[in-house]
Amino acid sequence: MAQPVVLIAEELSPATIDALGPEFSIKYCDGSNREELLTALSAGADAVLIRSATKMDAEAIASASGLKVIARAGVGLDNVDVAAATQAGVMVVNAPTSNIVSAAELAIALILASARHISPAHAALRQGKWARSKFTGAELFEKTLGIVGLGRIGQLVAHRMQSFGMHVIAFDPYLPTARANQIGVKLVDLDTLLKTSDFITVHLPKTKETAGLIGVEALTKVKPSVRIINAARGGVVDENALYAALKEGRVAGAGLDVYASEPCTDSPLFELDSVVATPHLGASTDEAQERAGIAVAVSVRKALAGELVPDAVNVQGGTIHEDLRPALPMVEILGQVLAGLSGKALNDVLVKVRGDLANLECDVLATSALKGMLTAVIGEGVSYVNAPILAKEREITAKVEKSVESELHRNVVSLRGTSQAGEPISVSGTLVGLGKTAKLIEINGQSIDVEPTKHMLILSYSDKPGVVGAVGNTLGKAGINIAGMQVGRTHAGGLALMLLTVDSAIAPDIVSDVADGIDAQSARYVALV
Repeated sequence: MAQPVVLIAEELSPATIDALGPEFSIKYCDGSNREELLTALSAGADAVLIRSATKMDAEAIASASGLKVIARAGVGLDNVDVAAATQAGVMVVNAPTSNIVSAAELAIALILASARHISPAHAALRQGKWARSKFTGAELFEKTLGIVGLGRIGQLVAHRMQSFGMHVIAFDPYLPTARANQIGVKLVDLDTLLKTSDFITVHLPKTKETAGLIGVEALTKVKPSVRIINAARGGVVDENALYAALKEGRVAGAGLDVYASEPCTDSPLFELDSVVATPHLGASTDEAQERAGIAVAVSVRKALAGELVPDAVNVQGGTIHEDLRPALPMVEILGQVLAGLSGKALNDVLVKVRGDLANLECDVLATSALKGMLTAVIGEGVSYVNAPILAKEREITAKVEKSVESELHRNVVSLRGTSQAGEPISVSGTLVGLGKTAKLIEINGQSIDVEPTKHMLILSYSDKPGVVGAVGNTLGKAGINIAGMQVGRTHAGGLALMLLTVDSAIAPDIVSDVADGIDAQSARYVALV
């Protein structure tokens, strides 16, 4: 029997080959050479191992004969068309934890370099200048470090900077307070972090919600002595806003490893002595590269052996009843809406299944709910394989409860959770018609009947005349077109709920304007991924 073929498209650590073992036929090509890559894929490969230079797009995937696995020896998947791979039945795996130590250490290096003017002082010496007085820095001891995003890398940074005697605070609405307490970090809102931090380090993925998070408005709230570090993803910090704040003396310094557009060699930020800049070196250590190679080699071995792969990003596991399959994307939507409504970390989530669906094996719906909620938090890359793992890291759980009784609909799935503030949150949906169209039928106890769309605004307020007009007027002035509107209420003059579907994204300040205009108890913009 012929050995499975593993195509190595870029230079990888020798440990990668050792981890694969002798059971495979190893072939090599230059993945950055398009013609060479396509020729090698066409010749047949069961798995292809890549880094960042090889573009596995739809064309490359379509040309691959017998391809079963694309393994990216690293974290990002910008060079892999995951949708095309999924359509072709090709598993995509990466090494999500391979570089977390290296990334954390680089962020710390940038903190220290920014505090002590390492780069300009070094440059001055090379120019023959002894400029001690020009480069007076700042100690880290007893300063406040604000961490934006307290995930795996953020937690590593927190632990290490506490050893410097720093007070560590963090903004992460999806991390339970109990976990933060375990590592000695105080969770605060973003405004508090911006106003009180001496150093701010960003450890967030770039999503629609996080893009430009540290921007013009945020930089009006910081201390003029603050130093801002971004070794996470370009675009989370608005580079133009940061440049202006540095030039005007509203920010003391910055350390940057990532940029909105890469490669980046001509940013005006590089002209400033107050900026320490590196060319996306977060994962560029021998150790990280070796860990990444070993991790994906192990995943390839498991995948080609038909085993479950924890780091797969696009695999839905398990046997799912045909009648249950339409409910999976609906429950994912419910999960995204629930996360959007909460605005804070969720505790246990109950998935209540009623009606015909309750006769089926529905445990997978718990994973669907987790996948939806985490997609709202993390963005792309959450799958049916890794959603339970990601949820466990965040101490989020989901369980299924079933009942064959359903009064108004043949099938209903409800998600119920409790925010960290102790507030109950719920959302329900049903599948209707021959096409099994998903509809939202309940939010926080209020009955509605809405087909979910990409952009939704959900308002809770006291029922009174003029609300519909006020909302429409505010959105109209902002250039937001309303596609549909549904209003529900407990009784005349009681608590009311309005759900609007709109044609475009709604900025946070517009959401605030809408809420202020009607004295809303809550206003949530939900963008489905």
